[in-house]
Amino acid sequence: MPYEHRQLGTPMLVGVGLCALLGGVLWFAAPELRPASAMLGAVAALLLCFSTLTTRVREGRLECAFGPGLIRRSIPLPEIRSIAVVRNPWYSGYGIRIGPRGVLWNVAGRDAVELELVSGKVFRIGTDEPAELARALEQGTGAGRVG
Repeated sequence: MPYEHRQLGTPMLVGVGLCALLGGVLWFAAPELRPASAMLGAVAALLLCFSTLTTRVREGRLECAFGPGLIRRSIPLPEIRSIAVVRNPWYSGYGIRIGPRGVLWNVAGRDAVELELVSGKVFRIGTDEPAELARALEQGTGAGRVG
């Protein structure tokens, strides 16, 4: 059964808005600060790239992509050994994080699905639909849920 979900990263979008607003004010109100305004524009563009996380389970693969899809990862379903619904600590943050349990991709919230791969590596996907994503992965892999 195919699964697709796009999670909106509200914290990232707030950051985009603030950078754009402050950058626009600086651009027009203080011409001598235009380099700083341009830097704020670059930060806004970077935040925009991490403003959504699209997760798909289809055609024997798990696909995850941030924003417009410039940053993506694809994992063949047979490489998934186990699946667990988990909760990240509050300090895990957003974006791509490398932590003690492996790599985390997250745009908002603390809920995630943790995948242990056949290689022994761990990959966590932040999602506001952890049960639905875990179910789709279980159906596609035949792997059981750990937690």
